[in-house]
Amino acid sequence: MGENLTVKDIAAMIDHSLLRPTLTDEDFMEGIELARRYKCATVCVAPYDVKRSAQLLEGSGVRVSTVVDFPHGSNVTDAKVFEAVRDIENGAGELDMVLAISRLVSGDFDYVEQDIAAVVTIAHERNVPVKVIFENCYLSDDRIVTACAICEKTGADYVKTSTGYGSGGATLDHVRLMRRSCPDSVSVKAAGGIRTLDELLAYRAAGSKMIGTRATSPILEEAATREAQGTLKAI
Repeated sequence: MGENLTVKDIAAMIDHSLLRPTLTDEDFMEGIELARRYKCATVCVAPYDVKRSAQLLEGSGVRVSTVVDFPHGSNVTDAKVFEAVRDIENGAGELDMVLAISRLVSGDFDYVEQDIAAVVTIAHERNVPVKVIFENCYLSDDRIVTACAICEKTGADYVKTSTGYGSGGATLDHVRLMRRSCPDSVSVKAAGGIRTLDELLAYRAAGSKMIGTRATSPILEEAATREAQGTLKAI
């Protein structure tokens, strides 16, 4: 077994997802309170929830993240830039943008690069990091490696496996491939189907720095139990 971990360590890895399209106001408020209680890294909300999330979490230490051109990445670049700027103005401290999936699949790498670079540039001018979502379930390994190289070239801060709304979510093999294909300056985020503490720890061991999940509560409750028992350890 690896080093001892704490609930705080696990919470600092989690972007708590509040992106479900049928999310109610009650669900939203419960999610905000959960993230505040456990001090998650961020709450990842829909763009129309950014402003109220920032207000509710002010002073908590929990950042607000949001998505750009989610979940298909098929809008024009100018629209992605507009969305990113508006999100930042409304209080988003991190952006998760979907790359132009069909252009990547088709081999139009210049388009993909310019599209990502436009969002990264305006976000970094405002000191906001950008995570680029690949949607790996639709990509060959070669395309994943190419996307990693593009993200490195554009200065993106993270590469991310999935939206959670494609035909598949994160896999350990994809996370390992992404970690091998990126320099240390580009981190990896896994999202899509990660529901247990053991799964989170496995993705951490595979090279993922951040996890996107809706299962924050059961993960952190199990972490608290293991920490009390002295059995919360890295793998």
